[in-house]
Amino acid sequence: MAHNNWTTANIPDQTGKNILITGANSGLGLQAAIALSGKGANVIMAVRSLEKGKEAVARIKSIHPNAMLDLMKIDLSDLDSIRQFSEVFHAKYTSLNVLINNAGVMAIPKRETTKQGFEMQFGTNHLGHFALTGLLLDLIKKTPGARVVTQSSGLHKGINAIQFEDINWEKSYTKWKAYAQSKLANLLFTYELDRQFKNHNINAIATVAHPGFAETNLQRYSGFVVKYLANKLLAQSAEMGSLPIVRAATDESSKGGEYYGPTKMGEMRGYPELVKSNEASYDKEAAKKLWEVSEKLTGIHYEF
Repeated sequence: MAHNNWTTANIPDQTGKNILITGANSGLGLQAAIALSGKGANVIMAVRSLEKGKEAVARIKSIHPNAMLDLMKIDLSDLDSIRQFSEVFHAKYTSLNVLINNAGVMAIPKRETTKQGFEMQFGTNHLGHFALTGLLLDLIKKTPGARVVTQSSGLHKGINAIQFEDINWEKSYTKWKAYAQSKLANLLFTYELDRQFKNHNINAIATVAHPGFAETNLQRYSGFVVKYLANKLLAQSAEMGSLPIVRAATDESSKGGEYYGPTKMGEMRGYPELVKSNEASYDKEAAKKLWEVSEKLTGIHYEF
């Protein structure tokens, strides 16, 4: 292994930091929780199922007996749940060093909607995290050097623009394009959030990552070829897949507005490096429009 391959050994000491991870009970989120709690962070594990969350806590404790973990319930497909989570979080914490927007759903076969009626992938992957970040923004702003890290996907390249005229896929639904749109939205959101931090002289940054092709339960809707054959032949482990988002969350050299991912086999495998997202993700006008639409849909307005 080359000496410059970034691994969990490169994570700086995280003692004293509050790190919130959505979807921390399995897959990439669980691996990130293992890595960051092992470096001394207080990891708040935001999960939809407390039962599965307790199993994840037990697993982490078996690896790091002294891990500081706080299990909290959230359903990112329900704005009411997100608001309730924010209220409980504010009652417990006065600072938030790192928010890792990791949870997500992928390639749902038939169009489903969130509690508030948004297409499930757009509503969960983007709007849910947009709402959560907005509700926690006051804590982020008051925590020097805070960062917001969002999990995107290399599959964002499957679409070249946000479909504003039918953003919830009510006219027609294609599972992979809907997923791609949600992941493009993650990138547009991150880049705009980082610009807003800089424009308002806020001591915080926003970064984004993608895991490459990692074997996780996200692929349960992907069909036999992806779920079984491709996973066995091409996918890297969830542990390797978690490295980009962990690097995005902890690399002290990051300036914000950066995108981390693997670089081998068409960005499907390998150690995390800085990579480029598609041209559409850097469209500042599209980012502003998405921001306005997201504030309107969620009813949550950011106060920088």
